[in-house]
Order: sequence, then structure tokens, then C-alpha cells
Amino acid sequence: MADVRFPDGVVVPSLGQGTWHMGEGGDPRAEADALRLGLDLGLTLIDTAEMYAEGGAEEVVGEAIAGRRDQVFLVSKVYPHNASARKLPVALAASLKRLRVERIDLYLLHWRGSVPLAETVQAMEAARAKGQIARWGVSNLDVADLRALGPALADCATDQVLWNLEARGPEFDLLPFCAERGMPVMAYSPLGQGGALLRHRALRAVAARHGVAPAQAALAFVLARPGVIAIPKASDPAHLRANVAARDLRLTAEDMAELDRAFPPPSRKQPLEMI
Repeated sequence: MADVRFPDGVVVPSLGQGTWHMGEGGDPRAEADALRLGLDLGLTLIDTAEMYAEGGAEEVVGEAIAGRRDQVFLVSKVYPHNASARKLPVALAASLKRLRVERIDLYLLHWRGSVPLAETVQAMEAARAKGQIARWGVSNLDVADLRALGPALADCATDQVLWNLEARGPEFDLLPFCAERGMPVMAYSPLGQGGALLRHRALRAVAARHGVAPAQAALAFVLARPGVIAIPKASDPAHLRANVAARDLRLTAEDMAELDRAFPPPSRKQPLEMI
């Protein structure tokens, strides 16, 4: 598994931990334990958001990283309606409190809303100047949205988008656009949604050739792309260990060709999908 470098030189593992659906009524202690196990296994990037369980996921993360802050690259996201000059500082302060930290390593605009991007950037830069965040980025923004950042695009650390075998639209222009600028892309839901992907005959055939589970083959497909950080959520220790094992899986040209036939890469521009 290759590491990924942010524009400012900071290096993170290409496989991190997502937290969507954590803090929603499950056992928060078990979820925190899973995140700690992930840290033990080298998954030191943890992604969360104020939207996830309305702050509940951030609280789980805060519990998980207590006493281990220096081992973690911490990512969180702000609601679009909180991304104004007036509201962002309030939302950020609440996230910091739930996470029990003084600084977030990467703070993202969760998706584009009605607040002008220039105002959000100004608020992000103010937070960075105060030392509350180390860097900022965006999520669910397509190429046109990134271009709308203007000169501030040079300071945008990442774009977090839906990308997996079922949702390959970003490969047409978004992934190349970011790669040309040395901007990593964070892939959320890299295993798809609802399990249909993992039941697909072609993916199961590829997985069988390597003696692994379909989820591991799907994750290996995402991890094979340079400059991409995958952030699957896993609150079960067995699933977490399976994700970690996928770091060392190398798909062959035959594998990739079979997956391309089953899940054709885009031949034209497609609207950016999001969930």
C-alpha cells in the first residue's frame, strides 16, 4: 500500500477509517474499540463529520483517540449551512469539543450549499490562522466547483467524493484534474452501498482467484489508483482486519480487464454522484 502526500508535504496512509453511521445507536464503546484497533493496525487517518449522527460520530472518535492524538490524522467536515463566516467558527468549536482536541488536521466543506465558496474559504483560512485546523478541503465538489474556488484552489488539500466500482464517474475528469494539481482524492463508500457490488459475479470471480473476499478485491481496486485515500467504515474487528489485508492485494491486468468489462469506466462526463 502506497502512502499519499498532501500538497504541503504531509504523508498519510492510503487506507483510513470512515465513521459514517457510528454513534447512531450502536455500542459506542465497541465502535471506539474498532477505531483504536485500526490505529494499532496502521490506519491512522480517521474521517468523520458533524453531520454523522449529528455529532455522535465525532464523540465516538473523541473517545477512541483519547491519549493517542499524536498518532492520528484527523479529518472532519462542516455542514454547508454552517460554512459561513459567522457560523463556521461556532460549528468548528463544537466539533473540537466533541473530538476533545485543539486542532483538526483537515477540515472539509461537506458539500456545496448556498454560502459563497469565497466566504467559506475565508472562514477556513481564519480558522487555520488561529491554529484550529491545519489545512482545509472540500467534499462532493466536481471539477466546475473546484474551478470556482479560483486562486484558493491552490490551498485546497483534498476533494472527498463517492468513488468505487459502481460509481466510476470521477475517473473521466475529476481524478485527472486533481492528480495534475497534486491534490489527493478521498474515496468514500469504496465498497459501494447495499451489498449489490459485493455480490456481483465478476468481482466474486476476481476475489476467488486471489483467495480473498469480494470486499477486499473492491477495496484493492480503489487502492490501486495513485493519490487516492480510501476511507471504508468498519466497526467489526474482522471486517477491519480484512480491510487491512486488502492493502497488500495487487490486482492483475487480467483482473482489471474483467472488472472494466463488468463495470465500464466512463467514456464521457457524468454528473458527480453523492450519498
